[in-house]
Amino acid sequence: MTNSRHNFNEIGESPAKAPKKREAPFSLRLTFEERAQLEEAANGVPLGAYIKAVLFSQDLQKVRRRNTNPVADHEVLGRVLAALGQSHLSSNLNQLARAVNTGTLPVHPEIESELREACADIAAMRAALIEALGLNGGGA
Repeated sequence: MTNSRHNFNEIGESPAKAPKKREAPFSLRLTFEERAQLEEAANGVPLGAYIKAVLFSQDLQKVRRRNTNPVADHEVLGRVLAALGQSHLSSNLNQLARAVNTGTLPVHPEIESELREACADIAAMRAALIEALGLNGGGA
């Protein structure tokens, strides 16, 4: 066995690809009112990006938001979420899928009726969610 000393942190790095050291971040203390005024002026843009753009006279880049649509009806949304929370929908659907896959689901009129009722309940929850989120009802 040879006794060699290697600095394994440096073996795989080439000098051209060595990461550049960044300067320490700059912190700025603001009063509550100053911060509120700054956030209002930033209009949804991250404060760091806004401050840099104003300070260095740069154009602000558009901020990409995932969902900017407000909830149209919070009460309806709350009712739907409460119904989903009280139901055992995911567990029941999993049990049904397992029974179908194993071939142990007896399909008689009572089961068929219950499945149709469950489908109608899911459709009603979907419609209520669409209404609460202010979306149009088109599409599947």
